[in-house]
Amino acid sequence: MGAQIYAYLMSEDARSQASFYIAALGGEIQFLATYGEAPGTPEAMKEKVMHLALTVAGTNTLMFADSLEPVSYNRSTSISVVYDDLAEATAAYANLSQGGESKYPFALQPWGAHYGEVIDKFGVTWMITKQ
Repeated sequence: MGAQIYAYLMSEDARSQASFYIAALGGEIQFLATYGEAPGTPEAMKEKVMHLALTVAGTNTLMFADSLEPVSYNRSTSISVVYDDLAEATAAYANLSQGGESKYPFALQPWGAHYGEVIDKFGVTWMITKQ
């Protein structure tokens, strides 16, 4: 069986959220389609993001769409990023913390890895680890 799992985030502003992650983690937009590309889209919806694929932190893909209803993230779902390099992990944690909330400071843990958890300014929980 061949399958891949991707995080797909519904967003209140997919373009801004993607830009924040590009700045925080490095990466680029691979694909962006708006609702305006679909026939019959109301004028107010034409610039809204229907689908955005973003490569971040190497070759990882996050996907986004502008939500048609209010967005509410919760702590039952997190995005985990595991780094080989301590400096990259430290930078990712610091960058994602900008405007967000540090839940667990990034530090060496009793189990031997560096780990930290942050809720970014969009409400997404990130678990950053350096093995």
